[in-house]
Order: sequence, then structure tokens, then C-alpha cells
Amino acid sequence: MELLQAMKERHSVRSYSDRPITGDVKDELIRFIEECNNESGLHMQLILNEPKAFSGLMAHYGKFSGVKNYIALIGKKGTDLDEKCGYYGEKVVLKAQQLGLNTCWVATTYSKVKTAFKTDNGEKLCVVIAVGYGLTQGTAHKSKPAEKVTDADYDAPDWFKFGVEAALLAPTAMNQQKFVFSLNGNKVALKAGMGFYTKLDLGIVKYHFEIGAGTSNFQWN
Repeated sequence: MELLQAMKERHSVRSYSDRPITGDVKDELIRFIEECNNESGLHMQLILNEPKAFSGLMAHYGKFSGVKNYIALIGKKGTDLDEKCGYYGEKVVLKAQQLGLNTCWVATTYSKVKTAFKTDNGEKLCVVIAVGYGLTQGTAHKSKPAEKVTDADYDAPDWFKFGVEAALLAPTAMNQQKFVFSLNGNKVALKAGMGFYTKLDLGIVKYHFEIGAGTSNFQWN
């Protein structure tokens, strides 16, 4: 499955079957997470067969069921941690989709089970991503029209438009889509609006834009 296809087919899933993540799928997901950790300096970890994080009232409030596997997004404390977790976490999310798994970003409606993951000195848990075999494939979220998230001219090049379309497929907290793209020549700027977890969303949206636009066509400003 190509990344663009994975992006279009991936939707948030909150209910999962008992089917475990095993074999080549497990090995490839772990390998990819380690690759992203090496590139980013993050300390993301795949947690398997751990139901406690999603067995409490918060998970019930978030309408989660059957979640026993998740990815803990951990990194060194700093102003760029949320954006970095968003960017590389979404890379893992789309890889999981390619492997036939379902996912859901989870910021608050879970319990921290500190014995399930490891944090080194100066690190903290940012968010988690539920992962597994969903009971459904989820449904597409509603998106803003492209002109609501960009201040570029109507005559913007196709690569920019493709990038914005891809960005609008990105999951964002509460589906708020609070971001704005601007274009100056081949330089693209992305600004986060006010709201919950907008820095995390910024990283997710950046990765989607890069897939849609093609990184050879532009530079981030």
C-alpha cells in the first residue's frame, strides 16, 4: 500500500478485536519504530498485551474498547517535543495502516501505566496511539475547505494544492484543523492556531503535507 493510499484509508478506530499483533507485522512495526527513534531522537515504544491503560473510566468516556496494544510516544522534554511526536508518530501510524493495522491518537482518555514503558532521565510521555486490528475501519472525518487553511493565491502550484489536500486528511485533536499554510515561491510556512494539542497536530499535518506535495518541490520556511 502506497503512503497516499494509506493516508486516505486510515481513520481513527476506537474498538478492537482480540487478535494479537504477532509475526512479521509485529517485527516490521518494531523495526520501523526503532528507525524513527534513531532519526528523531525520540524513545517511542510498542506496548503489547497491556489492557490496563484503556480499562478505566477515562477510556470508557473516550468510547474505547478492546485496546490492549498501544505506542507510547516518549521523548526529551523541550519546546519541540509535541511537534516531533506528531510528525514521527504519524509516520508510525501510516506504517501501521500499510501493515493492515488500525490506530487512534489518544491524548487524555487513557491511564498511564508506568510499569509498561520506560522513560529515561529528562524524558516524558507525550501521548499514546492505540493500535491493533479494529472491529471496523473507522469513518472519514469532516474537513474544512482548502481555502480555510491557506492564505496562498488561487494560482498556487499543483504540488502545493496536493499538499494541502493531504494535510486535510490528517487527524487533529477534536478534528479542529487549526492550521494555516502560506506560500512564498517554493517556501512553505505552516502556522498553528490556538487550541488543544495544536503543536502535536502541527507535526502530524507537516508529514501529511510532505507526502502530498513531495519534498523535492518545496522548502519549509
